[in-house]
Amino acid sequence: MGALPTRIHGVLDYAMGALLIALPWLLGFAQGGAESWVPVAVGAGAIAYSLFTDYELGVVRRIQMPVHLWLDGAAGLLLAVSPWLFGFDQQVWMPHLILGILEMGAALVTDTIPGYERRRAGR
Repeated sequence: MGALPTRIHGVLDYAMGALLIALPWLLGFAQGGAESWVPVAVGAGAIAYSLFTDYELGVVRRIQMPVHLWLDGAAGLLLAVSPWLFGFDQQVWMPHLILGILEMGAALVTDTIPGYERRRAGR
């Protein structure tokens, strides 16, 4: 059992997704290049696959929690290395790195069994 319940993870998913979409404009680094579109794409993707995840805040519930967490980890890794991968590290790198590491960390510490399944199974 992970330290972070899936219900809380779900709230963080949607909040992080919205933050990532707004981040280039909130922090003033929106220049129309990869520095902007990477967090927007990662944020939109996170919201999209969260809607399809089988957890408390999922709507369609087709993606199992371990797959969701793998996607979170991969998205976090992409976000964290994107300044160097796409060559905008001279413009901005810290928000991408910090939020990418947080995304990977959340994936590592979240429970893989949704709370409603755990209660139903009596665990």
